[in-house]
Formats: sequence, structure tokens, C-alpha cells
Amino acid sequence: MAKRNLYLKTTPVEEARKKYMQALEEAGCLRQKEERTDTYESLGRITAEAVYAKCCSPLFNAAAMDGIAVKSAETAEAGEERPLALSLGSGYRIIDTGDPVKSPFDAVIMAEDVMETGEGVVTITKSVPGWQNVRPIGEDIAAGEMLLPSHHTIRPVDIGVLLAGGILNLEIFKKPKVSIIPTGTEIIMPHENPKEGDIIDSNSGMFAAMVTESGGVPHRCSIVPDDYQKIKETVLQETERSDMVIINAGSSAGTEDYTVHVLREIGQVIVHGVAMKPGKPVILAIVQGKPVIGLPGYPVSAYLAFENFAEPVLRIMAGLSPNKGSSTRKTVKAVLSKRTVSSLKHREYVRVKVGKVGDKFVCAPLARGAGAAMSLVRADGFCVIPQESEGFEAGETVDVELYTDLVQIENTLVSIGSHDMIIDVMNDMMAERFPGMNLSGTHVGSMGGLMALSRGETVIAPTHLLDEETGEYNVSYMENIFPGENMALIKGVDRIQGIMVKKGNPLGIKGVEDLTRVRYVNRQRGAGTRVLLDYKLKQAGITPDMIDGYDKEAATHMAVAALVASEEIDAGMGVKSAADAMGLDFIEVGTEEYDFAIRQENLELPQVRAFRQILESEEFHEKLAEMGGYGWRQAGRIVTID
Repeated sequence: MAKRNLYLKTTPVEEARKKYMQALEEAGCLRQKEERTDTYESLGRITAEAVYAKCCSPLFNAAAMDGIAVKSAETAEAGEERPLALSLGSGYRIIDTGDPVKSPFDAVIMAEDVMETGEGVVTITKSVPGWQNVRPIGEDIAAGEMLLPSHHTIRPVDIGVLLAGGILNLEIFKKPKVSIIPTGTEIIMPHENPKEGDIIDSNSGMFAAMVTESGGVPHRCSIVPDDYQKIKETVLQETERSDMVIINAGSSAGTEDYTVHVLREIGQVIVHGVAMKPGKPVILAIVQGKPVIGLPGYPVSAYLAFENFAEPVLRIMAGLSPNKGSSTRKTVKAVLSKRTVSSLKHREYVRVKVGKVGDKFVCAPLARGAGAAMSLVRADGFCVIPQESEGFEAGETVDVELYTDLVQIENTLVSIGSHDMIIDVMNDMMAERFPGMNLSGTHVGSMGGLMALSRGETVIAPTHLLDEETGEYNVSYMENIFPGENMALIKGVDRIQGIMVKKGNPLGIKGVEDLTRVRYVNRQRGAGTRVLLDYKLKQAGITPDMIDGYDKEAATHMAVAALVASEEIDAGMGVKSAADAMGLDFIEVGTEEYDFAIRQENLELPQVRAFRQILESEEFHEKLAEMGGYGWRQAGRIVTID
């Protein structure tokens, strides 16, 4: 008498998935294979490691529009009542968009604002500040900055950024090969003429598409009849050929459902039967170190079972998050974290980072320049500012069309505040160690981050603000901004701040007192680095007007380093890791505490717990040691502020 596969009990879906994943992990079945590919051929592939830029973009200080290049200092007296005449060569030169802006010229006046008044002579009626309409070297991409994290699906905009950053080839995950074995004596191929009792094999085509969508390469096998020995031989053959095997039909309780018996003989059955309807007769097994999954024959059951069990395994093997999320773009309502002004002339598409804070979505505008390709890479979506509108105020609710899956956004830890290269590193590590979780960093300076935290627009706010009276970092600012509220600091890193100068320090800069004789680039108002500089200048008796370039601002440490590496700037304040990344010399000014402000109620969020685990991990500390200029004596410790 034929033996039936009676279920003694069925396993809950989450329990079955967890049990199977654990068994696969212990057996080494989820290891990802890597290969190298040409950047031009990388569309849709998954990065196996973080990719760093080899060169800057733009490569030089470039004109942002057509017009004339001028010396900004010589235009200081120009006005409607005092038109200023400039001569070609000594006073200006004609320049087109994208042309290099070279010393002694340091600003561009657009052609519409210039009047020709003679042979080689033009007249202007207003002054221009230094660097107006000039795209500085490294404005979009700075050599050494992370272009893409690991486990990132490469898009067309990513390829453009990779090439702009000098990346011609990169390491990617190999696509797992998946064998699909349709079984059943009654099953026929779609091109055959069906007879009574025949069933057309539609499932293997559906599975092949789902395998492709999940990052794998499908191989559809010929139909195997309900024959124990033939099923056994085929499964053994396909586990040799592929990284994963899907067996369709034969997993239920019929007298000719041999799949579970075969898998018990040649491998290990982890689960047979799950508590889901439709889709109960699922087999989760391991054969010869490969995942082998038996799926039911009914199409809806087969689809749901694949989605719940085969897809998460395959996506991990392909280097993807196990959570697929939505396959179509969605529009969400999000609170805008920053005032966004627009011209009345245009309908503007503003790229934004999106995250969820509490029960609301928040979005932070990214760089809006036409040359800011990295804003497309970093964007989770965009909001539209209509024509005839002057823009949106901070705190307004806007519609955001998403590029990124909603599931991924909901699993993202939102960070708004001070910039440091470790944010990118931690995001990369979070993607690696906690699949499905991400860290989204928007750089607005320490004070800007604390203000965003006070408005409920971020979960954590990186900060390094020095109290000049006490010499203490961050705590007094938290007490002043959040009086009586239950706040906390997650201690981050000790980092060395200093003055970045060209290799060999040709101007002999020794400290802040020497900044009065060089060309300087500053950080934006509210940045902790600028607060530290002001503190040191005050100690040295130096006022800002004594420094050439005090009002010239850069948004990140890497942007400062890229400018110092150019011909136009001699020095800038920043962290040692940025100087090292750009091959600059570094004069230490002091060690500061770079921490993460947070509300106490959010300390137990899963993303925050993952974030703290990374801060405390040996792997992260090793990366800090490689980067240089960091300490981690308190990393991850909680300081409560009531």
C-alpha cells in the first residue's frame, strides 16, 4: 500500500522561516559568491563591497554658467550709480559653462548681467562675491568618499556617478543559480496539446520570473514524472549544478507525492507543512549544502509559498535584503525638514531623503544643483514644487513620490545633524549585519540636527558642540534646547580635529594663528567644527575678518579636504580621516566628542539597538583604526539628560 505523508502538526509561518534560516546559516548555505564586472555592465547588480571614489567631480573649479570670469575683489565698488568697466584679459575673460576658473579670477558673472561698451570692454553694475557661479572642485564627488555602500542595487544614476568618480570596474555578488524541477505524471509543457487529465506546467515559468526578480538566474528542468528514483536522480543532479533547488508539486499528502521521502533520504528536512492557507504543503530542506524547497502544485499556493520561503533565502544569497517591499512607486505624505525655496518660473523636482519618525514620514531635501548627480543616488524620492510657487516652509506636509521601497524606508534609522565619514561606514555595516535596516544621514550641522530633533523630524542627531565655558561637549546644549525633557546621548567617537593643508605643508602652517596669512575655507554656520574654530580663534585673539575665506563655506569634511587639495585654497578645518583620504597633511587642533542625541523613548527601537551594537563592535573599531584619527573609549554608552 502506498504511503501517505500525513502531517502530525503544521509550523507557524514565522517560526518555520526562522527555523529554516537558522539551519541554513549553520550549514553555510547562505554564503554569497562574488565576481568583478565592468561598470558599464553593472546595471541591476548588487555591490559586494563599499565603492569609494578615485577622483573628484568636478575635477577643477568650473564655471556654472556662460558669462565672464572676474576678480571678485575688483568688483567691490560696482553699482547702479557706479558702473564698472572691465577690460578683456586683465579685468575679465570670456567663459562658458564647464570651463575651468583659474587664478586670479575667482567668480563668474552671467552673460545677461554684462553690457558690452567697447572693443574688449564690458560694464557691470553690481559687485559679485568670491566663488559666485563657480562649482568648486569636489562639489559633487570628493575623492575617497563612499559612492555606494555594499548590498546596493546599481541603478543608471549610480553608473554615472561611478564613472564620474573614476570607477571602471567593481566587485559584485554573483547571481545564484536556481534549478526549478516540475514534477508530476499529469504535467505537460505549455506547447503540447493537452488531453483529458493533463495539467499545463505554468508554475515553472512563474518561478523563473520570481527567481529573476529576486536576483537569481533560473534554470527550468524538464518535467519529471511521479517516479521516486527519477526524482531522486534529478534532485542530486541539480544540487550539483545550482546554488538552490525548487521542486514543484509532490509535496502534499498524496500516495504519489514522493518529494519529502526523497529529501529525507538524501538530505535533511527541516520543516514539512506550515500553518498558512493556501500553501500548507511546503518542504524546507537542505541537500548537499544547498537549500532545497518543495512547493505545492496549485498556482496560488505555489506563489504564496515561494514568496514567503524561497524568496527571502534567494535574496540573501544574492546580496539583497530579504524583504522585497513594493515593486511599484508609492506616494506618501511627509513633513519637510527644511525650508525649500524655488523660482516662480519653474516646476521643480526636489530630491529628498525620506524616513519615518514615530508615526509620520519626514523628508530632507538634498543638493538641488543640476550637476549634483549624487543627490539622485542618495534620494529616496522627490517632491514637486509647482510653477508659480515660491516653495515650501519647514514643517509643511508634502507629497513625496518614492524611489525606495516603503518597507526599506520604515526600517531606516533617520539621522540629521553633523557630518562624519563614519555615518557612511555605519550605514554600510548596518546593511551587512542587519539585512533590511538602513541608516539615512542628512548633513545640516550639529545645531541644525538638534533643531530637527526638537521638531520631531529625526530619531538621532549627530552633534559635537563645545561649551566654551565648561569645555564640555553636547550636554549643555541638550539641556538648553530640551529643558525638562527626557533626552539622552549615545556616546560616539573621540575624533581629532585639525587644520588640513597641502602635502608637505608648503606654507608652514602650525596652528590657528597662521590662518590670518592664508586662503581658508570654513564650515557652515551651526557646524561643530566651526564652533571649535571660533573658540580657538577667540583664545588666540583673532577675529573672523582677519581670515581670508572665513565666510566661504563647505558642507562636509570631505568637501573641505577637496578644496584644500585644489589650487585655490590653502587650509581648512576638519577631521583627520578626511585629510588622510585626500592625501593632505594635518595639524592637530584638538580632540572632540562626536555623539548622537536622541529621545529616551526611542532608545529601544530595533534600528537604534542595531546602531548601538555597531558602535560597540570590534569590526567597527577596526575600521576606525584603519581610517585614523578616532577613539572609541565610550562608544555606545548611554548618558541620560533629564
